[in-house]
Amino acid sequence: MHIIRLDNDTDFEGWRKAARRLALNGVKPADVTWTVRGGTELSAASGVDDLPDAPHAFNVPATFVELTKAAILHRNGERFALLYRLLWRLRSHHDLAGDSDIAEANAMARAVYRDMDRMIAQVRFREIGRERNAHYVAWFEPEHHVVEAAAPFFANRFADMPWSILTPDLCAHWDGHAVSITSGIDKSEVPNEDRLEEAWRRHTSGLFDPARLKLMEMPQAYWRNLPDDSIIKPLIEDAMRMTSGPFIANKASEPHQPQQPQDRPMARKTTGDSIAALREDAAGCRACPLWKNATQTVFGEGPQTASIMLVGEQPGDKEDLAGKPFVGPAGLMLDRALDEAGIDRGKVYVTNAVKHFKFVPRGKVRLHQKPATPEIRACRQWYERELAAIKPDLVVALGATAAQSVLGKITPINRNRGHLIEHDGTKVLVTVHPSYLLRLPDREAKTLEYQRFVNDLKIAAGWLRRSARAA
Repeated sequence: MHIIRLDNDTDFEGWRKAARRLALNGVKPADVTWTVRGGTELSAASGVDDLPDAPHAFNVPATFVELTKAAILHRNGERFALLYRLLWRLRSHHDLAGDSDIAEANAMARAVYRDMDRMIAQVRFREIGRERNAHYVAWFEPEHHVVEAAAPFFANRFADMPWSILTPDLCAHWDGHAVSITSGIDKSEVPNEDRLEEAWRRHTSGLFDPARLKLMEMPQAYWRNLPDDSIIKPLIEDAMRMTSGPFIANKASEPHQPQQPQDRPMARKTTGDSIAALREDAAGCRACPLWKNATQTVFGEGPQTASIMLVGEQPGDKEDLAGKPFVGPAGLMLDRALDEAGIDRGKVYVTNAVKHFKFVPRGKVRLHQKPATPEIRACRQWYERELAAIKPDLVVALGATAAQSVLGKITPINRNRGHLIEHDGTKVLVTVHPSYLLRLPDREAKTLEYQRFVNDLKIAAGWLRRSARAA
């Protein structure tokens, strides 16, 4: 029996080094016990250092390495043994498709990614001290060992302020130069002075939208760790008193039944995936590297029975923070243009070709960067699944990135705008992105281009009216 003692709960390098040496020496998974130093002491047995150096090596797919790095952060005490079993089978050229162990490892990785997303979304910093001596402190209770893995995100996002994220497992600290990790602490040791608490309460009140409330997405057990905890419950109670029907159905005790619009046949659409299910799946998307620096996945929004689907480029800074598409300056211009064209945004499904914010930091500002073709391709699966769920009569591509995603190729805007395009059985209208109008320096040019944009949207509105009359 070989007993392998890793340095800590997240010792990926230690596990990889030991697992490779064990596999090269033909040590079967059943003959290995994995433990962490400082944990339960086991009886004396040989470790990996007793094995001879193997004269050859072997490679594993990069996807397996990424899976291992994520799954090893799970709290499941059997994760090291499970991952070594998978490595052993890969070493033997075993086909892992349908393997119960690979399914369990993938489930662990998804749980870890969700916990990292939860940490990014729920950490609230409290300001301790005054002026030059101010330090920002947050308390968080992770479900898995994600603190060290998530710390670089906060170092990048809050690079200009010294902060500490305190948890029962580990504490992460940023001094403006490097991240340091210390032992975990008890919540009773957390400083409670906070000049930002009232700001968080105002922030939550301003963003609260009863129509988007999903009580199951943030269990009440997590509310106590938020400085805005004191207003969350009253906001929800007020909303539930004012709202009926489908909103009340979002409670855990009652399954959600989407309300059918009165002006459409109930059997107009059938779909395998609901938008809610797609949004939940996309929250953990790691298909391209953009998720690493973005605050969250910004998925589409609107009724699943929408006749028009608007596709933009990607979320901007405001959308990245709010988690909603088109809520910044470009969104305001889009709302105005839709209104002038006679289109009710509330009846339109709005999404983006790329679901994570791509940017470069410039001090406190995050400057938008245009998505590259590999990123557009990686995210196209979500557009295709949204398209299959919505089944719109018309897709409006806003800008070159959206047109490339919708039509599957680079598409010049000016050459293709102003008329409907048939693509894979769906009508497509190509026009500019509203952010293009915001960037125009000349007022006269901006006025002319804005009117062209409204005229393009009027084409969409007119076609839909004619289709409705024909039907």
